[in-house]
Amino acid sequence: MHMIFRLLLLMLTWRRRSPVGIFDVARLDMRALLTDIDTAGHINNGMYFSLFDLGRFDLMLRAGVWNGMVKRRWVPVVQAETIRFRKSVTLGQKFTMETRIAGLDDRHILLEQRIVADGEIYASGMIAARFRSRGGAVPMPEVLAAFGVEPPAHLRAPEWVEPWLEATRLPSARKAAPSDW
Repeated sequence: MHMIFRLLLLMLTWRRRSPVGIFDVARLDMRALLTDIDTAGHINNGMYFSLFDLGRFDLMLRAGVWNGMVKRRWVPVVQAETIRFRKSVTLGQKFTMETRIAGLDDRHILLEQRIVADGEIYASGMIAARFRSRGGAVPMPEVLAAFGVEPPAHLRAPEWVEPWLEATRLPSARKAAPSDW
């Protein structure tokens, strides 16, 4: 619920920001609010993932793919995510969230997201997302065809991403996954 006001503000103001191509870097200027901060006085580690949600939403809106997703009743879902921290963003500090598609495979869109302040990377995350429909997962070639886009030839996720996805994979939702310690 803490992000609902930021989401509403984003939905009301996204047209004021310049359009971007789906394979461009989308930048969203923000400020660390009291609801973002933990007892250590900086943005809470879990809050970064909520902020990243806004960055991905901003990219989809400004690139013009959101309405096509809604029309097809596709829902973007995160499959895996990881983050690294370098510096702390503190209360009231201005920062820019950068979001870009770092790569694709048959199942995932791989997004790199950064928190940048004063021209420096403060935190960087990698998110593996995919689209779901009522019929299940939407294959990436179908997604690309629906949006009429072709990935740039140079688009390659970092080499560590594929082993990371494999190493952190959970069983299919159609299979049992008991929690046996």
